[in-house]
Formats: sequence, structure tokens, C-alpha cells
Amino acid sequence: MDDMELSELVHLVSRRLRHGWKNRLEPLGLNPGQARALRALVDAGRPLRMVQLADQLRIVPRSVTPVIDTLEERGLVRREVDPANRRSTLVVITDAGREVYERAREARREAGHDLFAVLTDEQRDQLRELLGAVEAQFG
Repeated sequence: MDDMELSELVHLVSRRLRHGWKNRLEPLGLNPGQARALRALVDAGRPLRMVQLADQLRIVPRSVTPVIDTLEERGLVRREVDPANRRSTLVVITDAGREVYERAREARREAGHDLFAVLTDEQRDQLRELLGAVEAQFG
């Protein structure tokens, strides 16, 4: 591992984290994309137009449609006509969607806990600080 580039190591650890999260989402009947959509709706604190949701998820608008279709079939979101623009559709998270989102959030937390369990509390704090410094340069 000593000769592995830092970027390669970060990518490998990130893949392991995503894999652990994905495995914990399966019992909830979610995939990571659906969990991210629920998170975007919760974080927004208001209904979003489909195009706004796509922007939040950094995907093209047509790619958000099947995600919302699946979430709507499960009763986790619903579509409403935007009263400000009747040609636009708003996506609204339901109470059931909020509950599932909280469980997905806990699944992510557990995946991280398991992955970083090899580190001491001090090492985890230091890693959080270092990664925070890298991320802070972008915004």
C-alpha cells in the first residue's frame, strides 16, 4: 500500500464505502440513486421541480424520471402540478419517504462506521479534518 498513489487509495476506500452502503440499502428496497433523490428532497426542505432535482443530483433531467417513478410506486414521493407553472411537475417527499430516508441515512452511517472501525477516534477525527480541508477548497 505504501506505493499506492493517494488519489488511488482515496478512490479505493470510497468504492468500499459505497459498496457497504449499497449492501445496507438493499433491505430497504433502495439503490444509492434513489436514496440520493430522497436526501435531495429532504435537504431542499420544499418540493422540487424535476429539473431542479436533476440538477441537485447532477444528472440529466430524463435520468431522474425512472428514479422518481420507482419512488412514487412505493409511496415515498408524489408528483404534483406546480401552481406557479402548470406545465412543471413538483416532486414532494411523503412521510413514508422521510422515514425511509432516515433509515437510508443510518445505513450510510453504519457503512462508514464499519469501514473506519480500524481507526482510533483520534485518527477518525484527523481524517475528517483532512478530508474537510480538501473539500473546503471547492465551496
